[in-house]
Formats: sequence, structure tokens, C-alpha cells
Amino acid sequence: MKDPAHRVEPKTPEELAAVVARCDATERKILILGGNTLTGMGLPPERLDVTLLTTALRGVVANERADLTLAVLAGTPLADLASLLAGQGRFIPFDAPRPQYATVGGTLAAGWLGPRRHLHGRPRDCLLGTTIALADGTLARAGGMVVKNVAGYDMSRLYTGSFGTLGVIVQANFKTLAAPPQTRLFLARLPERTRSRVCAQLAALAIQPAAAFWVEGFRNAIDGEDGVEGRILALLEGSDALLERATRDLRSAIGRAGVPETQVLDVGAREAFERVVDAYVATVGQRSVTYRFYPFAPEAERRARAVRALAQRFELKADTILDVMNGDVVLRVSDANAAALGAKIEIFDDALHEIEPRAQVVASQNAKRASLRVWGEPPEAIEQMRALKRRFDPNRTFNPGRFVGGI
Repeated sequence: MKDPAHRVEPKTPEELAAVVARCDATERKILILGGNTLTGMGLPPERLDVTLLTTALRGVVANERADLTLAVLAGTPLADLASLLAGQGRFIPFDAPRPQYATVGGTLAAGWLGPRRHLHGRPRDCLLGTTIALADGTLARAGGMVVKNVAGYDMSRLYTGSFGTLGVIVQANFKTLAAPPQTRLFLARLPERTRSRVCAQLAALAIQPAAAFWVEGFRNAIDGEDGVEGRILALLEGSDALLERATRDLRSAIGRAGVPETQVLDVGAREAFERVVDAYVATVGQRSVTYRFYPFAPEAERRARAVRALAQRFELKADTILDVMNGDVVLRVSDANAAALGAKIEIFDDALHEIEPRAQVVASQNAKRASLRVWGEPPEAIEQMRALKRRFDPNRTFNPGRFVGGI
């Protein structure tokens, strides 16, 4: 392990734990890497001796179909897991970008929040247990394979969203959900002065869409064409009868908001939805930086407009996704070339965080990315988070400096 760029790809949890133990004992610093789909998040490691790939840890460990639970190794691609579960009429709501590459462990470690969570919950809500490689090489197990209330603190939730700073997830156990039998996607161009009304109407529907987005820009990534105020995409899921009723309600709601025409997709609806999620981290080479923040849903449309206006003051192109149901805002700012963006982005970053202190960078290849406030303002619990890092990883072996507050 003399090469600073040394890469190891263990094939079993035990082999991975042995690598971790050797690194910890010799004070070598590890960068944990899964499918490489969310590497636009987080700070660069303060030091890197070994890149630990989890991608060889893939496959199903247990599939208890009668109990509706399963256990998978952490390097399993999300698309493989989704394909397996689809054959059983089940699913887990990961909804993460580029699922053909994204891994189970990496998605959990990043704490990724998908756009269907208002309806189906988050991946961590389906998590029953985990196996973690700790810094000393111990394979620690939390939870199990049984759907039950947890007595005491659920350690699996601690590891989820810790960005690989406390240990390496090597296995995850889940309860699975019944897959919706049908999906339907709606596309609509928005005429002038309809955006706010459409967002309000969608959020108030009696049968909630599984996902609803206001999009402006992302022309090569997301289906549909912009009207004067962008476009709307809405996903419905459920039985034939539920979809027919929800379709009537949604058409009426969009019509009341002043939108004259709606396109309906039954074939390809799921793929169109996934292209929206992929766009959350889509870059235009080194010419863009993408932020994501989470305002209170009723305020999200106004705040999305505010950050777009800020980008325009800096003469930056602004591509925007608003998750109408949850309130998430994705803002991708770009310029004509990497140098032009680099000349503005640090000042823009300061201005953005004045109005959205918790805005996080989720994707960028620009050289100035490392100097931005990629995690936004640290949370109130930052000292408790630092204490956990000291407790679980006293030698700072795992992903040193990559997480919020330089953890």
C-alpha cells in the first residue's frame, strides 16, 4: 500500500474488514468509493492513501419472500436490486441518480432523499439492519431481518447519512414494499403566470402524485419543453381505477391553474421519472455547479424563484428542479466555459448562502468546487457529530475531512 492512489476491491466483508484494520493500525487514510455517482457531494479528503472500492461486494445474502424482507451486500447496484424485486412485485424507494451504477451502501451512506419519500418513505425507513466494518476491523451488526420496533437507538440510522465517516456499510437488510401496478406521467408547458397556481394545485390534490416537479431548463436531460414559466412533470402510481380517478383530478387541477394542454405518458413513464432524478447530479462538464436545498414545502416555489433571480444577476444560466411534494430545490448554475464560471462561482456561492444557508453542492467538476461551502452552514448538532467521529474513528481513517464541518 505504498502508492497514494492504491485501490483495493475486497470481495467479501471479511476481506474488507481486514483491509480497514491494517489501514487503521498503520494510520493510512481511506476514501470509500461505491458506484461513483454521488462523488460531487462532500469535500475532498484531507489525505488519501487507499481507495476502498465496495463494488465487488454485490449480490443477495437472503431473500425471505414470505416475510417481505431481504439482505444484500452493499456494493449491489440499485438497478440490480430493483430488477430482482420487480419480479416479486416489490420495491424499495431509493430513487437515486444513475441506479445502474449507484450502490446500496453508497446511497445509504450519502443519506440520499428521493422525490417519492412523501408517499413511500425514505430508504432508511425500510432499513431493518446493517453490517458495518468499523475502524478496528470489527464487523458490527445492528438490527436484523425482522420487522419490529427497535428497543433503544437504531444504530443503522446512525450510519445512514454519515457519509462513510463512521464505518463502511457492507450489508443492508430491508423490508420491501408492494410495487405500484401502474404508472402514468403528465407533462405540461406552463404559460405565463401559471407556475405558482399549478404548484399549489398539485400539492393540494386529494390523491397525491407519487412525484411532481416544476422544471425550467435541463433541456437535454429531462423530458418536455419549457413554456414561459417552465414545465410540470407529475407521476401517478397505483391501480387502474386509482389512476383513472387521479388522472381526472390532476387534469382538472392543472386546467384550473390556467394550463391549456397536458401530455400523458403510460409507456415510458418510469424512465421519464428516472431521467428527472438523474438530472439532479448531471453536469455540463466543468462549466456547472449544482446545489440542492430543502426549504419548507409551501415556501419552496418562492425560494426557487429567488435563487434563479440571484443566478441571473451573476449572468449565470440557471437550470432548476422544484420537488413540489417535498419542497426540495435543485439549482444548476453554469457559464460559457470553466474559466468564466470559476471567476464568479465563489462570490455567487457566498451570495447564495446568504439567502439559503443550508444549500449543498451535489454535483460539479469545476476546479473551484473545493473552495465552496459544499455542505452549507453546519447543523446545530455539529459538536455531537464530531464527538461520534472521535468515538467511532479516533484515527480519522475513514473519509477524513469529507463530511460537514470537516469531519
